[in-house]
Amino acid sequence: MMNMQSMMKQAQKLQKQMEKGQAELAATEFIGKSAQGLVVATLTGDKKVVKIDFQEAVVDPEDLETLSDMTTQAINAALDEIDDATKKKLGALAGKMPF
Repeated sequence: MMNMQSMMKQAQKLQKQMEKGQAELAATEFIGKSAQGLVVATLTGDKKVVKIDFQEAVVDPEDLETLSDMTTQAINAALDEIDDATKKKLGALAGKMPF
């Protein structure tokens, strides 16, 4: 069985690795697209919107509902990418916790 001091050192090491992983994710940009790529949302790993690009074909003043739906779709796709990357990067560290 591990002694308490060894467990604390391992926990501190894992905490630093988690912080580094979180910083790397925050600095990474993730892209989500709507159907046919008409709306493209770029977010950072800490879930901040960097930009949203619209193709001219989707900008119709008479149909703002479609534009809204596609924007939502693109942002949610980017958020899914962030969640997947977070699980891959930080989930492995969580499995190494000594307690």
